[in-house]
Amino acid sequence: MIDWFVHNAPRVGALALTHAWLAALPLVLGLAIALPLGWLAHRLPRLRLAIVSLAGALYTVPSLVLFILLPLVLGTRILDPFNVVVAMTLYTVALLVRTVADGLASVPEEVRQAALAMGFGAFRRWVSVELPLALPVISAGLRVAAVSNVSIVSIAALIGVVQLGSLFTEGFALLALPPIVVGSIACVLLAFVFDLAIIGLTRLATPWARGRA
Repeated sequence: MIDWFVHNAPRVGALALTHAWLAALPLVLGLAIALPLGWLAHRLPRLRLAIVSLAGALYTVPSLVLFILLPLVLGTRILDPFNVVVAMTLYTVALLVRTVADGLASVPEEVRQAALAMGFGAFRRWVSVELPLALPVISAGLRVAAVSNVSIVSIAALIGVVQLGSLFTEGFALLALPPIVVGSIACVLLAFVFDLAIIGLTRLATPWARGRA
């Protein structure tokens, strides 16, 4: 096991980097899309159920099916990593829309009223007051989405997209345990790094919470 890793360390590192950006870029894009959708769901209670349900329904689509169908819809090659980025962005949106709406709902009404009394417009109030206070809740959902992305990206190896999941398909094809174990450990470590990064960024963005703790 260790000998296999030593001889294949450069390759594992390259696969991990590819896996990382295939999971991280959709996380950023998905958050950017989920923020306005979550805000809309929060501001329009009558539409909340429809918005949250439709977004959540995206997560029920099997990832392998989505990886295969997207090239037909987008006109891309099946091995194009762009398909994975689009699919993972959809899954991230599915997980985060409800989280954003719940985060905004957690902001005390008296805080909103105080900001309104200070002359804050709707957009400024959302950016300067509501979103920062909702950030801990959103961050919790983002951590779940990050781990989910790291896991689901590996499935793209079944259609030939090279990343850490390729070690799984290689191990199964050769009936070799080392690449499967190393790939699994690498995915867990990558998810752990993502989680720590989100926690760190959240602490930096919410100094008042850090001081209170």
